[in-house]
Amino acid sequence: MIVSVSRRTDIPAFYSEWFFNRLKEGFVYVQNPMNPKQVSKVILSPETVDCFVFWTKNAKPMLNHLDELKDYKYYFQFTITGYKEDVECGVHKKIEII
Repeated sequence: MIVSVSRRTDIPAFYSEWFFNRLKEGFVYVQNPMNPKQVSKVILSPETVDCFVFWTKNAKPMLNHLDELKDYKYYFQFTITGYKEDVECGVHKKIEII
């Protein structure tokens, strides 16, 4: 199973501690956005996860914890836009994340 992390929110930038806690627990509950009453339990073991795909504008908060992903395949999909702070508030300046 490929786990697409953070399509709805930027987990690496804002919730990396939460993510690593879920990894330690071995599962996460995911609510279906089209049917909020439907909740799925996703097992996060190395045996069930083929790859994590992290969608982010800032992976920096996760970089010191990558050793916790040593048993997994993963990659980061970076999104960089030309928007200024009036459109994207809370996003680090591009030079700060390099």
